[in-house]
Amino acid sequence: MVDFRSTEFVMEEHELKKYLQEYKNGQKPWDVKNHVGLVKSMMNFIGSTDSELRDKLIYSTFFHLAIDNQLEHDLLSDLLDYSLSDDMLFKGIGENGTDTVFTRAFSSLVIAVILYKDNKDDFLSRDAVYKTKDHLIHYINTENDLRGFVPVKGWAHSIAHVADAFDELILNKKMEQKDLFDMLPTLWEKILVSDSVYVHGEDERMITPILAMLEKGLDLVEIEHLLKGIPAELKRRKEQIEEENYWFLEANCKTFLKSFYVKISSREELISLRRDIELCLSEL
Repeated sequence: MVDFRSTEFVMEEHELKKYLQEYKNGQKPWDVKNHVGLVKSMMNFIGSTDSELRDKLIYSTFFHLAIDNQLEHDLLSDLLDYSLSDDMLFKGIGENGTDTVFTRAFSSLVIAVILYKDNKDDFLSRDAVYKTKDHLIHYINTENDLRGFVPVKGWAHSIAHVADAFDELILNKKMEQKDLFDMLPTLWEKILVSDSVYVHGEDERMITPILAMLEKGLDLVEIEHLLKGIPAELKRRKEQIEEENYWFLEANCKTFLKSFYVKISSREELISLRRDIELCLSEL
């Protein structure tokens, strides 16, 4: 088992960036002998405020290594366990406007990639997948930093990234239909936020796992019920929050509903949802 908390074989940040740049440009091969050390180094700096290192080099390299079968299943299993830890997915949880969001948000992406690989190769245990479900639900419930693009520092996009992880989780064969009822309310609640306005495509990313639930067998009635309840829910919350926050909430709902409508516009089997969305928008 790989000890990701150990600093043994971990490179300095500038060394890692230089190596990954050269690897990406084809100037260096992947260092098989220091394979684990490189992955540990990447995870150590995945929350860097250097957007090129964090996004274009570390995440991009990890994604391609995983997809190209260069990361062993045992290593990916260890990596999933570490990504779900307080040092990664829950680092600084509850904070808002701090740099710890980059570690949390990009840990979500690592989790999404590992789940994607498990959907292809079936190497994770059922317990590991269910642990992931529980941790992702807890994480999205407690994530307060909803920023998308951060000037100078690049993408945080915590909600979009965790939506990607939920999408892969829902598609996992170890997930049962009953598990969808644990995830749907959690995802839906993160649409109805009033602290800020989503402006970087979060609504579209949240729709993807909801549609995946329908593909998994979720009864259409469950979504219809939630859609029909939005006007009354907004009316209830309007009495509890500041006026500006209410307008944030309404803007998020309208954006989500319009994106949802467009996303399902060509799917005849979802015509009842389109009608519900039309009615919902007319009442807001």
